[in-house]
Amino acid sequence: MENDAADVAIIGAGIVGIATAAHLAEAGFRVVVFDRSGVCEETSSGNAAAFAFSDVLPLAHKGMIAQVPKWLADPLGPLSIPPAYFPKLLPWLYRFWRAGAADKYEGALTAQAGLMKLAEAAWAGLMARSGTGDMLREDGALELYDSEAEFTASSVVDEVRRRFEVPFLTLRSGEIAELQPGLSDRFRYATFLPGWKTVADPRQLGQAIWTYAESAGANFSPANVTEVKLNGGMISVRTADGRTFLAQKLIIAAGAWSHRFTRVFGDPIPLETERGYNTTLPPGAFDVRRQLTFPSHGFVVTPLATGVRVGGAVELGGLRRQPNFARSQAMLSKAAAFLPGLKIEGGRQWMGYRPSLPDSLPVIDRSRHSPNVFYAFGHGHLGLTQAAATARLIRDLVLEQDLPLDTEPFKASRFKR
Repeated sequence: MENDAADVAIIGAGIVGIATAAHLAEAGFRVVVFDRSGVCEETSSGNAAAFAFSDVLPLAHKGMIAQVPKWLADPLGPLSIPPAYFPKLLPWLYRFWRAGAADKYEGALTAQAGLMKLAEAAWAGLMARSGTGDMLREDGALELYDSEAEFTASSVVDEVRRRFEVPFLTLRSGEIAELQPGLSDRFRYATFLPGWKTVADPRQLGQAIWTYAESAGANFSPANVTEVKLNGGMISVRTADGRTFLAQKLIIAAGAWSHRFTRVFGDPIPLETERGYNTTLPPGAFDVRRQLTFPSHGFVVTPLATGVRVGGAVELGGLRRQPNFARSQAMLSKAAAFLPGLKIEGGRQWMGYRPSLPDSLPVIDRSRHSPNVFYAFGHGHLGLTQAAATARLIRDLVLEQDLPLDTEPFKASRFKR
């Protein structure tokens, strides 16, 4: 396709990029997707496999600020900031702190809830059209608490669930084992979310969605994009191997690398990188019945078709530092204590880059200066969950159709205010 103009070029073959490719190919556009690694081979391959449609409370409002000093005291705990990176991170942390202000609560909550409602409907439609419905699991999830104090601290989340009619049940220690046998008896309280959904394996789902997009006419180019620029009325995309591609429209869905491209079009975005870690154990490592969440410890255990995944935590450390797999090992050691009998041998360690914005809302927008350039990134922990909704919105923006929700909270310009 070199020098042969596509209708739409997409940078990034993670779950957001390929869901967008599927929606645009369905609409009749000639689409080419660029990625250096392959389809769902990086961050989208290693997530916790959850469709977290009920997780509508932005991170800045979950009491995280109060937890930061305690978490930072443990270098292998739920949150880590390498000391050398801290000065660079300060502006982002200030924005995160400001995003948690009381006067911003209602707007952030309403925006996130609206996007989640659209996401659930959009994923149902995309899975039906792509024939991937058999990858959906509807077993619910358990949130587990060590103490009454930790359980009581979660009440703000429960209030939001009641407001948005998310069903949940409070369990005491004697009831927990009925839903997940084999747990340590240290857990005195749990919250069961019967409507919580997961997928059999996020990488497999993403590649199946891509197969569907390809059947609709989308093309993939394995290439590292090094430069994008306006070229007359077209967009020029140059790759590391010296090739140049032209497109009428460009979608930037490059995850944690997206802000490097938006600067070209006059939109500096305060995007940071949450480096997430996990270990995927072989099938049979433990009989995990449903996703298990340990909120005060910052990780989850998910049963997958391909094994048992133990992962989570946040390391705000940018894109260049080497992985610190001691963080994976720390979570695995805790999981072994929480799930006595967990077989921890033969696991595959992983680290990925979550693209995170300080207000926990993604950028879903058209460039103010270049109307043929669109942004679809910054979903943090919710990329899989919100991918189909983002794809639907980008398609409607490209087609200049009425949008199913107000996208003002997701505009790139909100960071200049």
